[in-house]
Amino acid sequence: LPILPTTPFLLLAAACYARSSRRFYNWLMSNRFFGEYIKNYVERRGIPLRVKVSSLALLWITIGCSAAFATDTLWLRILLAVIAVSVTVHILSLHTLTR
Repeated sequence: LPILPTTPFLLLAAACYARSSRRFYNWLMSNRFFGEYIKNYVERRGIPLRVKVSSLALLWITIGCSAAFATDTLWLRILLAVIAVSVTVHILSLHTLTR
């Protein structure tokens, strides 16, 4: 779907595979690129400030561009804004991980 972001589907697929395959779950948790981030999120330790800032910036840039250039429908722009605000509130409600 062009309007829906890919991330929720990717997270859902990862969760399903992690529950069905112990091997995949171990690979996911030990991945050198994002394994630590997933562990910290799952264990509710938090996410680093740099990740919060970059994810919020990317979120607002992509949703802002989508609302400005991809649609002329007012209700869809409002929906995109509500989604962006909701995701922002969720990310800001997570603990900030300090090293």
